[in-house]
Amino acid sequence: MTFYQLSAILRARYKIVLFTMMLSVGITTIASLFLPKNYKASSTMVLNYKGSDPVSGEVLPAQLVAGYMATQMDIVLSRAVALKTVVNLRLANDPVFQQRFANIRSDGGSISDWLVDLLLKMVDVSPARESSVVEINARSNDPKFAAAVANGFASAYQQVSLEMKVAPVQQAGAYFAAKIKILRANLEKARNKLSQYQQENGLVSTDKTLDIETARLNDLSGQLIIAQGQAIEASSRGSQAMGSNGMDSPDVIANSLVQTLKSSLAQAEGKFALLSQNLAPNHPQYQAAKAEIDKMRTELSRNIAATNSGAANNSHILRQREALVHAAFAAQRTKVFQLNRARDGLSVLVEDVDNAQHAYDAVHIRFNRSELEGNSNQSDVSLLSAATVPTHSASPNIVFNIVMSIMLGLMLGLAIAVMKELALRRVRTDLNSSLSI
Repeated sequence: MTFYQLSAILRARYKIVLFTMMLSVGITTIASLFLPKNYKASSTMVLNYKGSDPVSGEVLPAQLVAGYMATQMDIVLSRAVALKTVVNLRLANDPVFQQRFANIRSDGGSISDWLVDLLLKMVDVSPARESSVVEINARSNDPKFAAAVANGFASAYQQVSLEMKVAPVQQAGAYFAAKIKILRANLEKARNKLSQYQQENGLVSTDKTLDIETARLNDLSGQLIIAQGQAIEASSRGSQAMGSNGMDSPDVIANSLVQTLKSSLAQAEGKFALLSQNLAPNHPQYQAAKAEIDKMRTELSRNIAATNSGAANNSHILRQREALVHAAFAAQRTKVFQLNRARDGLSVLVEDVDNAQHAYDAVHIRFNRSELEGNSNQSDVSLLSAATVPTHSASPNIVFNIVMSIMLGLMLGLAIAVMKELALRRVRTDLNSSLSI
């Protein structure tokens, strides 16, 4: 069948097409007017995804973020949210619903479960594309009830979302509280062990520069070096003093009394030499001068011997002092070595205390954070716009239905016209055109 033939059929049977279209429009219009009106109310929510683990506090992997929106939509349409909506709106106590439930459910059952099923049939969720906005839609023949259900689901979803957020944090808080007790006991045990070790070994600090015993060892080391130098010098002087060159020892030369006696003896010997040229040995002056010289020589020898003996004694004393300082240094060095070994053990205990303190502080911080978040009433879901009572019904859409009925009537009328034409074939075109049905 060509277009020319089809147009000829429509011209011949246009009344059938118009009648069918008008009948379709009339039936649709009447049905739309008499169908019960259905109203749609919508609440808009914003989801603020934080994605942090309640125990470790770490941000969750990005792979889990993709399914977050789908998960939240499932939560909105869950029975838990619907049941909380029933409780918040007190629908189970509404006489109208109680009467409807009594008429429908003769076998008993729970009115709350029936209301949950009823609300879930009324509600749907439509997420916005590429955003965290979710729209909760409620449909009912009562516009006020539709708005109440939409807002009730939004409020219940916030509550359930908050409970789901707070519950893991509270569980984590309980875990941290138990862990804190263990870590506090470990910290106290480490501190007591450190304190006992310090008392047993007489240690105050692990810092060697602040240790009295180490300072004493350093002081004895300096004294030993000085004593050794003094002992060596004194030993050399003592050896020279007690040797054949005792008259010329440094101590004798440095002795002012000995030098004075030598000078006096030299003068006396000079005078005696002059007297011995003029006087005989038996002369009294000669005898007195000679006695004075002998006395001075005896005094000089005695002082030189005392000086050399003092040098020898000083050498002996310094040697003894060197031995004492060396013994004290050796004893102090042994003591310091023992303290260093004890200090090594102290360092291990101090490190154990530090580690226990760090572990306790870290868990205590997480516990405080869990306590704060567990007592928080801030949900990750925010109400962007509450549902208002709709003034126009969402269905039936009379204009849309009429447009669709016109299209449907035209198609149906065209089909009837073609079928009737095929049943009663007639020539609708010029024979010269060689076009026929």
